[in-house]
Amino acid sequence: MIEIGANFCGKSCIFCVWAPFAKEVNLRLVYPEKIIFPMEKQPLGYWEIKVNDLKPGTFYFFELGNKKLPDPASMFQPKGIYGPSQVIDHEEFAWQDKFWKGVDLRKMIMYELHIGTFTKSGTFEAALPRIKELRKLGINAIEVMPVAQFPGKRNWGYDGTFFFSVQNSYGGPQGFKKFINACHKEGIAVILDVVYNHGGPEGNYLMGFGPYFTDNYKTPWGKALNFDGPYSDEVKNFFIQNSLYWFKNFHLDGLRIDAIHQIKDFSANNFLSDLSYQVQQFNLHSSSRRYLIAESDLNDAKAVNEKNKGGLALDAQWLDDFHHSLFTLISSERGGHLMDYGELSQLAKAYKAGFVYSGEYSIFRKKRHGNSSKNIPAKKFIVFMQNHDQVGNRMRGERLASLVPFEAQKLCAGVIMTSPYIPLLFMGEEYAEQNPFIFFTDYSDNKLISFVTAGRKKEFRDFNWRGQLPAHYSKNVFMRSKLSWEKRYKGKHKIILELYKNLIALRKKREVLCCADKKYLTVSERPGKLLIVKRWAKNEQVYCFMNFSSEKATFKQNFSQETLFKLIDSSEKKWAGPGSSLPRVLKKDVLLCMSRFGFCLYTNKKKRK
Repeated sequence: MIEIGANFCGKSCIFCVWAPFAKEVNLRLVYPEKIIFPMEKQPLGYWEIKVNDLKPGTFYFFELGNKKLPDPASMFQPKGIYGPSQVIDHEEFAWQDKFWKGVDLRKMIMYELHIGTFTKSGTFEAALPRIKELRKLGINAIEVMPVAQFPGKRNWGYDGTFFFSVQNSYGGPQGFKKFINACHKEGIAVILDVVYNHGGPEGNYLMGFGPYFTDNYKTPWGKALNFDGPYSDEVKNFFIQNSLYWFKNFHLDGLRIDAIHQIKDFSANNFLSDLSYQVQQFNLHSSSRRYLIAESDLNDAKAVNEKNKGGLALDAQWLDDFHHSLFTLISSERGGHLMDYGELSQLAKAYKAGFVYSGEYSIFRKKRHGNSSKNIPAKKFIVFMQNHDQVGNRMRGERLASLVPFEAQKLCAGVIMTSPYIPLLFMGEEYAEQNPFIFFTDYSDNKLISFVTAGRKKEFRDFNWRGQLPAHYSKNVFMRSKLSWEKRYKGKHKIILELYKNLIALRKKREVLCCADKKYLTVSERPGKLLIVKRWAKNEQVYCFMNFSSEKATFKQNFSQETLFKLIDSSEKKWAGPGSSLPRVLKKDVLLCMSRFGFCLYTNKKKRK
């Protein structure tokens, strides 16, 4: 595998760039000295040169004819997307995670955050003091939204144009390493969101070097990357190297690959399949396992199935169907894709199988959708009530706390944290943050701003949201999206925080809850909107009672010879509930009454002291 970029080693640096159509390529050093070096052409269209007596911090460009361009594999753009690239010495950072063994994917409690809005100053440095708070909450895996260099100082990150370079306004590569190092010291894994389906529209220099993009396919965000056309082997090499770069130089524990359904590759040697193989090879020589997690809109088991079953062998994927089924049960929204959901039986199926749409007809899509995930292990699915998409892709970016009653928020916490899947929280969810998370950008191109605005308006046509579309280019929109961290210590925010702490602690301590397994569970639907989930492991059994109705639910439950002890009840006064009618101990047949949007968990094992 040919290494691209500026690879510093000792007192020399090897520069390598792929430019298959260039007649000549020069390396131009611009600081601290101004020197031009002709590069030598290598096989497959690569150009390379070794420069001795060069120091880290050197700024440089590549010259292709009369074009002066930053390195497409730049490891740092301290002056932004239009400035020179900088040589980085990755060996100089003093890592303190020598004995880090990672976190088993099956045991992860994930927490998604956006560096720019997680704190007031929006930097890795500012986020460091909050890592201990997340550890106290019970979080053991942080998923960071994309940090690849993007235009300006504020962006969700999915418009990155330098895939190897950490955003300068966040703190650059050193800041990111400090953040990861601090997380590992607290026993927290770090997963990075990466985008391999398109490149950002502003400041994208890839097309100036070679056929990185194709006209054969399109994505909602621009040209698709060339993964199956002529010269696509070297495009694949670029992005496979990018994945390994994060693992090798930043000690990341996993990558979440954005929208794999927009990675268009119909070749026999599929990019994602090649990528999973290369990561497996990397893991053979690593002290901890690295994971690949997919986001997919296809409901296709192929993403996580093993290769001997025709799959891509990715480690896990987000389960949107679980969110949609849950959200439509506690809200009245049915716009857009949500028109396909709203039945209690759908959430029951999500519990038992995973995909709700496994070949059924979708009204929204106007076709049959998905295939069966019945045989996919629960450890390969990640579930959530909120994430950046489900919040930020609303027109005004409202969070759950602004959309449903307090009791329903507690119910959702119980559902997600006791599911048989891997749970994920979105930053601020743990204390019912009410500040919105709105789509924001910092483009300098007015035409691009207008184009994106029109696209957002078109995207929301199928929803019944009213009001004015926030100006994504406004700094005020960005500032409104920042967390109010201090709220976590006040009123109902504090109560939700304590509830999450209790639920996470229960999940970690009780094997029946911490094992990501859907084999040992049954799901029962009751009249109204009552769902009863029974899970078991070894000698322990738990019953999850969930009332998704805005009315009280009365029902009879047969427990045979079992005696059950209450573990947690969202309706109790300690959780600012209306008061519970459920007894602390259940025996045999009993008539039960649950409060509106109530959640209660029982076990046949007494509470551990």
